Amino acid sequence: MRRFFVAVPLLLALAACGSPTRDLEGPTEPMGDFRVGHIGVVAPNLQKLLVSRDATEDEWVAAVTKALGDRFNRFGGDKYYHIGVSVEAYSLPPPIIPGKSAVALNVTLWDDAAQTKMNAEPKQIQVIKVFESRISKNREQQLTGLAEEAARLVEVWMREMQESDGWFMGSADTALPAAPIVSGSALPAVPPGQTPVGEPLSATR
Repeated sequence: MRRFFVAVPLLLALAACGSPTRDLEGPTEPMGDFRVGHIGVVAPNLQKLLVSRDATEDEWVAAVTKALGDRFNRFGGDKYYHIGVSVEAYSLPPPIIPGKSAVALNVTLWDDAAQTKMNAEPKQIQVIKVFESRISKNREQQLTGLAEEAARLVEVWMREMQESDGWFMGSADTALPAAPIVSGSALPAVPPGQTPVGEPLSATR
């Protein structure tokens, strides 16, 4: 959807900045009481933009779910939060042809205990890779890199909200077992001792 790439300031992910998962290799900086409960990724309105190779809804759901799981399973706070994502638009240009690799997501964070959304309106996350070697990267590598950078920007947004709006201000996290990763809008039962979310995850509500 073209409006995702013109409606708000662009968040550029330049290949020269290195791998979007580089920070996962070092120690994890705590994020308050945050612990991921469920990750729900959907793509019912997915649009291919510009000159792009094809990618299916299932491919985007799988790539974004894995990227979010790899990033957010690091945190072991004492309170569950759920992440709902809708993948809205993408561009995966082939080699040689001018174009920018890009993906746009809508993200909603849920407070499990309060059974409410943390953000009233979905957060738009945009990744646009201006400088990248599409000659050395195949379609799958492009897609994976965009998903990983989008997950990184989700964490950047969450930390900004922690600073500005006081999110995740309970007990500091500790090393707890990773939470399950769930894709799609249907959610299983929340782990014992937690209240289930009152409605299925959807980033577009």
